[in-house]
Amino acid sequence: MDITSNPEPLAVLSQDEVREIHEAALDVLAGCGVYVDYPRALEHLAANGADVDFGTGRARLGRPLIERALASCPSSFTLHDRDGGEVLRVGGDEVHFAVSSCAVRFQEGVTVRPSQAEDLVRLARVTDALPEVELQSTAVVAGEAPKNLADSYRLFLVLKNSPKPVITGAFSERGLWDMKSLLDVVSGRDVAEAPCAVFDACPSPSLKWTAISAANVMDAAGTGLPVEFVSMPMPGAATPATLAGSIVVHTAENLSGVVLAQTVRPGGPVVWGGAPVLFDMRYGTTPLSAVEAAMIGAASAQMGKFYRLPTHTYAALSDSKLVDAQAGLETALSGTIAALARVNIIAGVGALDFVGTNSCEKLVVDAEACGFIRRLLRGVEVSPDTLAVDLITELGPGGDYLGQPHTRRWFKKEAHYPGEVIDRLDRNGWEETGSPSARDRAASRVEELLAAGPRGLDPERERRLDEAMRNIMVLYGCGSLPYVGT
Repeated sequence: MDITSNPEPLAVLSQDEVREIHEAALDVLAGCGVYVDYPRALEHLAANGADVDFGTGRARLGRPLIERALASCPSSFTLHDRDGGEVLRVGGDEVHFAVSSCAVRFQEGVTVRPSQAEDLVRLARVTDALPEVELQSTAVVAGEAPKNLADSYRLFLVLKNSPKPVITGAFSERGLWDMKSLLDVVSGRDVAEAPCAVFDACPSPSLKWTAISAANVMDAAGTGLPVEFVSMPMPGAATPATLAGSIVVHTAENLSGVVLAQTVRPGGPVVWGGAPVLFDMRYGTTPLSAVEAAMIGAASAQMGKFYRLPTHTYAALSDSKLVDAQAGLETALSGTIAALARVNIIAGVGALDFVGTNSCEKLVVDAEACGFIRRLLRGVEVSPDTLAVDLITELGPGGDYLGQPHTRRWFKKEAHYPGEVIDRLDRNGWEETGSPSARDRAASRVEELLAAGPRGLDPERERRLDEAMRNIMVLYGCGSLPYVGT
């Protein structure tokens, strides 16, 4: 037995249960199929062997078509930064954390307001300074932006303020092309050659693809950009009340996305993702931090790994309305479950209130949780030096290890030391610093990070990016932007 090997990912399903869900999803796709509200996609699927009823918009997908699509998918891909450097691999058992996407509110302290462009810039700059959070996102809606610019403008602001790869998505059929033009300018090449962005495409519960989502899948796949399918199981409301039934729907929706993408461009990068929720029958709400939602996310990751695909889920988030004990509990629990399941992209850091609100204070607290989770994943190193039998024998009962060379050699390697957001002072030390709460410390940390300024673009690339954004504005007849993020 190799005692230094990494433990297996958390499994909430047995291998037999994974195969049962796979077969059930194939039955669903062959039997009822999926509704696709996009004639171009229906025609494309029909040309590639799907049984399409153009009158009802229903596409039924047979096993051979699905198996061909799965066989052409890459098991991993590399994401680059804004400057073209390789940053991280998406696939295998690697775990990366990302900021939650597309909130409509921003929170500072207990004050909540509709989100604006300046809030997105603050989130991007704080995220850029947090090594525990490797992926940016177009985290909040810029509420003052013209509707036609809503998607491209958000990406523009993030690109100006951070080189980290970004998870994003288009709000219209045309939006993806506008956003790709910004990415091409920043990359100095066709961005698909060194992708620095992942495009979300969300099927609508249950078993539906809107025209926008289907167009985005086809266009992103056609250009070679990574496509992330974000299915949203909702037990008892939009999917069966059972977790297993909801996982079947999730699997069927994602498989249909894989077919659509891979028949456009075999071998293009795709991510098996989701945003599972629980439908709370008491309140009619959709908590993403419910333990059942985390279980669906872990099970869905098992399905993705069964198909040898990169995986994603929403976790490390909270449905609380404050940066409080509930927020810490829910974020840590859901993030730990997802990480132990070895989900490749865990999106949700910074999110409150059913992912409707993002908070910089919560973002820096969550980054500390991510640090703890990463230490957990690193596990226990077992070797002759770490077992320390000779040292234990030498010092004997009551031995003092503090001044030993072995301690000096290992204490920084073994222990994870969180930042100042986490209080580890004794009570006297804490009181001497003013008895700050975790939220107080988080607010101070946010201001400290923002004061350092952004890692902006060089002047020439910034000029080209601004020009590309102006071209998009001209296309839609927009005169000026409310905020340019500098």
